[in-house]
Amino acid sequence: MKTIKLLLLFVFVASISYAQKSPKQQAEGNIAGIAVAVDYGAPSVKGRTVWGKLEKYGKVWRAGANENTTISFDKDVMVNGKDLPAGKYGFFIIPNESGDWTIIFNKKNDAWGAYSYKQEEDALRIDIAPKFVDDSQEQLLYSVGENAIDFAWEKARLTIPISSK
Repeated sequence: MKTIKLLLLFVFVASISYAQKSPKQQAEGNIAGIAVAVDYGAPSVKGRTVWGKLEKYGKVWRAGANENTTISFDKDVMVNGKDLPAGKYGFFIIPNESGDWTIIFNKKNDAWGAYSYKQEEDALRIDIAPKFVDDSQEQLLYSVGENAIDFAWEKARLTIPISSK
């Protein structure tokens, strides 16, 4: 009987995990000998206008879907020339209609969305110029490159420079 209950629990958890509309994804890589991991829920555009509509300008966004996105570094790093200690961070973005977007590494890394976000818990904020392209990235995508974390969703692209300290 115990085995059947465990099996049913496993099937239930697996079906919920795989049924998510914004599946959990992970991007991993190495930048200058630093292990980098990005964990995120990957929403799709689905014909919607993302920037300014689905994701409002000037508002803190969890940079993914479901639980907030997290980024971890196994060593101290420089992000766009600014110090950030090794650790796991909640990752947020404030998209702006014009000018740079604000990139946030927050000490709280276990929230659901941006509902409990508090600026006083920020470890680092930087401004990055977004690039807009003609082709649309349907599903949110993070990747760890040679010296940056890259972000692509809809027509927006961000490159977040990472280097060793």
